[in-house]
Amino acid sequence: MAKITLPRASSPAAAGISSKALASFIAEINANELDIHSVMVVRRGQVAYEDFRAPYRPEDPHILFSVSKSITAIAVGFAVDEGCVSLNDKVADLLPELRMYDSHKYLERLKVYHLVTMTAGKKISVTVDRSQKQWVRDYAMGEWSYAPGENFSYCNENIYLLCAIICRVTGQSVTDFLTPRLYEPLGIERPYWEHDGCGVEVGGWGLNLRTEDIAKIAMCYLDEGKFQGSQVIPAHWVRDSSAKQEETKRDGGTPTGHGDYGYGYCFWRNVIPNSFRMDGMFAQFAWIFPEYDACVVTTGGEMNMGKIQDIFYAHALSLFDESNLEAADIPKLPEYPALAATPRNPAIEAKLNGRCIHFPDNIQKLSRAVKFPPSMMPVFTFFMSHDKAGGIDNLHFNFQEDSVKFSWSEGRERNTVLCGMDGRARKCKIKLGGVEFVLSCSAAWEGDELHMRLRCVNSVAVRKLTFWFGDNRIVRMLPRSEPALEGLVEGAANGARENINNKFIGELAARLMGAIVLIAEPLHVGYMRK
Repeated sequence: MAKITLPRASSPAAAGISSKALASFIAEINANELDIHSVMVVRRGQVAYEDFRAPYRPEDPHILFSVSKSITAIAVGFAVDEGCVSLNDKVADLLPELRMYDSHKYLERLKVYHLVTMTAGKKISVTVDRSQKQWVRDYAMGEWSYAPGENFSYCNENIYLLCAIICRVTGQSVTDFLTPRLYEPLGIERPYWEHDGCGVEVGGWGLNLRTEDIAKIAMCYLDEGKFQGSQVIPAHWVRDSSAKQEETKRDGGTPTGHGDYGYGYCFWRNVIPNSFRMDGMFAQFAWIFPEYDACVVTTGGEMNMGKIQDIFYAHALSLFDESNLEAADIPKLPEYPALAATPRNPAIEAKLNGRCIHFPDNIQKLSRAVKFPPSMMPVFTFFMSHDKAGGIDNLHFNFQEDSVKFSWSEGRERNTVLCGMDGRARKCKIKLGGVEFVLSCSAAWEGDELHMRLRCVNSVAVRKLTFWFGDNRIVRMLPRSEPALEGLVEGAANGARENINNKFIGELAARLMGAIVLIAEPLHVGYMRK
C-alpha cells in the first residue's frame, strides 16, 4: 500500500485559516485545562495546523470510541452501493437466529435503516457479560422500548449488529471489507478494531486510527466522497449519511444540547448550520464543514465533552474568516509531565531487587466474578471489551541508576516496562488481552511510597500506581485512573437507570455500578516471596 501523507500548508493563512482564531481556540483549551491529545485543522486539502500533546504522537493510533460508528456506517454504505444489503432489508432475515430468542412483533419490523439511524427501539443492559460470544443473542433478548422507527434512542449494540450483518452478507470481517475500499485508497494502515468472541468487530466503539487518518476520512465528506480527486466513498452515501435523517430533540422541543440537532447515518448534525461531525467519548471529534472545505479533528481524554464543544463552536467560524489572516503566535498544547525526580530510597530498593511479589487469588475473585478484573490498564481501556485481561500477580522490580524495570503477569501475558526516575518518561510496548499498547512510564519515591505513572498513548487514561512496603514482607498496591473511574461509573449508573424499565431494578443496577471503583481498582495486599 502506498503511503499517503496530507500536504502541509506553509502557514495557517496559506490554507485560509486565521492564526488569531486558532490561537484563541487553543489558549482557551489550555486555560480550561481540557485533556486534549491532538488537534488538526485541514482546509482546501492541506493541513493548516496540527499539534500533539507529548507523549501523544502523530504516528500512534488512538482509540476513537463512538467515532467508530461513523466508520461502520461507511462500511454499510459500501455494502448498499454494491447490492450486498439494503437499508430496507429486515434485520431478522439477515440474522435469522434473532428469531430464536425474540418473538416480539417488533422484531419483524426492524430494518437496517433503524440500526444505522438509532431508531431500532432496543435497550441493551450495560451489565451484559461481554466476555461471552453470544452478542447477537444478547441483542435479541434486550428489551423493546418502542417500535422501530418510532423514536431516537442511542444504543451501541445497534452498530454491532450492523457489523454482524456486514460479516454475514459479505463473508468478510468489516476490516477486511473496508481495507481495499477505504483504508488503502486513503493510505491508512490496516487498523486494530476490537471484536467479540467470534471475531466480529464491535462496530460502535473500539477502532484505533491516527489523527491524520480521521482527517482523511473527514476530507472525503468535504467533496462528495472524493479524496484528492478520486472517488472513494459513494457520493450518494456521503450526502445521505451526513444529512439529518432523524430528529433528536428532546420531546420535540427547542434544542438544548449538542446532540439535539439531528442524526444521519451515524453522523451528528451541529449547531452551526450545514455542518456535521463524527463524535466519540472523551473528545474524539471530526467536525466537518463542506461550506468552508474544512474539517477539524481532535483526540483526547476529556470527560467534559460539552465544554470542548462549547469552546470549539465559539471559535469555529472565526477559523475560516479570511478577512483576518495576519500572523499570530499559537500556543502549544502543554506536555504531560513525567513524575519529577525525587531522592531515591536505596534501602527499600535493595530489599525489592530480584524479589517476586505475589498477590493472593482471593483479592481478585470478586472482580473476576463481576467481569471487572483489575488490570495495569485502566477500566476505560477494557470496559466494553470481550477480553478484559486482568489478574495482576508476580511483580518484579529491578532498580537502575535512573530508572526502574517493572514486570508483572496478567491474564495470559507477562510484560515489562521501564519507568524513568530522572524526571523523564520512557516509551515501552506491552500486550494485554491480545492487544498491543504503547506506554509512557515514570516513577518516583515519596518517602517510603513508590509512585508509578503508566500513560497509554493509544488510549485516554493514565494508570496511577502507589506501593507501600511494610517492615515485614507485606506489599500494598493501590491502582487509580486519570480521568477518574468515578466519572465513567456515574455515566454507566445513569445508563442503567434509563435503560431498565423496572425502576427498582434500574436503581439497584445503578448502585451496583457505584461499587465498580472498589471492585475494579481494589487495594491489593500481597507479600514478597522468600
